[in-house]
Amino acid sequence: MTATAMMKIEDVTLNIVKEMHVRASLEITFAALLEELGPYNTGAEEKPMPMKLEAWPGGRWFRDLGDGNGHFWGNVQAIKRPTLLEICGPLFMSYGVASNIQYRLSEVDGGTLIKFRHSAFGLIPEDQRTGVSQGWGHLMDGVKKRAEAGRAH
Repeated sequence: MTATAMMKIEDVTLNIVKEMHVRASLEITFAALLEELGPYNTGAEEKPMPMKLEAWPGGRWFRDLGDGNGHFWGNVQAIKRPTLLEICGPLFMSYGVASNIQYRLSEVDGGTLIKFRHSAFGLIPEDQRTGVSQGWGHLMDGVKKRAEAGRAH
């Protein structure tokens, strides 16, 4: 019996790039980002998603379900307050995949520009590919709303 599997690079890679202008200072926007990735995270259904982000190099980012249960998403690879947050790990994918997400913030006229990139390599199902861009957009919308409302601590 002979089996042949052919995969294209598009089948095993993911690259999402987004930009967003926020009408808030760099410091407030960065604080809002940490809060949205952590305790104020909500899924696409607007239900609270109990996430923890240890905002230091090597810190964990994970979903905390209590009683020692949860899901590891990644580690802080780099952090330079208030301009850079980089996380690497499997993120929300429970299969063979490596991801890197980067949030680069810069001061611009009228506020802050967030440049976001999610690069991944591995066996990524098609349904995940289509939904992930919307999910990151939802999270960035939360950062913008929190920062512009002055709710970031």
